[in-house]
Amino acid sequence: MVLTGNQIDLFEASMPRLKAIAYRLLGSASDAEDAVQDTFLRWQSADVDRIEVPEAWLTKVLTNLCLNQLTSARARRETYVGQWLPEPLLAGDPMLGPADTVEQRESVSFAVLALMERLSPNERVVYVLREAFGYPHRRIAEILDITEASGQQIFHRAKKHIADGRTRTEIDEAAARRIVDEFLTAATSGRTEPLVRLLTADAVAIGDGGGKVPARTRPFKGAVAVAKFMRSLFTPNQAARNLLGGTAEIHVSYANGLPALVVTVDGRVIGVMCLEITADGIAAFRNQANPDKLERATRQWAATDHGEPVLRIN
Repeated sequence: MVLTGNQIDLFEASMPRLKAIAYRLLGSASDAEDAVQDTFLRWQSADVDRIEVPEAWLTKVLTNLCLNQLTSARARRETYVGQWLPEPLLAGDPMLGPADTVEQRESVSFAVLALMERLSPNERVVYVLREAFGYPHRRIAEILDITEASGQQIFHRAKKHIADGRTRTEIDEAAARRIVDEFLTAATSGRTEPLVRLLTADAVAIGDGGGKVPARTRPFKGAVAVAKFMRSLFTPNQAARNLLGGTAEIHVSYANGLPALVVTVDGRVIGVMCLEITADGIAAFRNQANPDKLERATRQWAATDHGEPVLRIN
């Protein structure tokens, strides 16, 4: 079927929302792009004139495509090398979607995206559509072909799983930046004690190298273990120089709504470390170093003004 200009415009107007939904469901910007493209192909082949509510139709098609991907992704991630973390989205990326409420901002954070990996595909869909996009339970039930009562039960179960896995905390930008600056000062001091004081007792550090770059297969756990790791990470040494292949520049930025350290070499993003900051200190470091998951970040980084680095590691 050949689409009219209005029908193409209608789809293009829906694209930002569709991409934001798909990213939250899949944790991968590239997979989200593919899902939206496949949705367009189905839109192109449908009898569009007979579709009464295009937005609902597009959301249902996209959701079903993502459900299929989530099922296959579970099998793939069982053989994934090391820890799995989402593909990071830098500040300003339109795929981040709405960020007006605490729930919307949290739904795209590394912490919640990682927790959503524990949910069933249906739980993840219901949680994302309800919590991040405010879909009424009736519409979610129609999308998943379930009863409204079942959808409500699934939502409450998913929300409990997410709540049990983390503590909700909102730190204002100024306070977050101050803590990040204190962390960098402590990390480059060569001493462990200042770092320990900035961390929560149960702090964790997780890295995703995807088997492409060195990364510990198990998280560091506990303030002392994490502090020692961070001290070594920010202490220049020949092994690090050889691994980096050049001078690493570290910028303070935001990724997935959280304070982040963006590490670049010759303009290429080689790491995005998101810091989870609570009222008690830094609770988690989640570092995405898999080059396959940093291509989008590198393109966006090259297209934006990010100022001078706060630190260089030679």
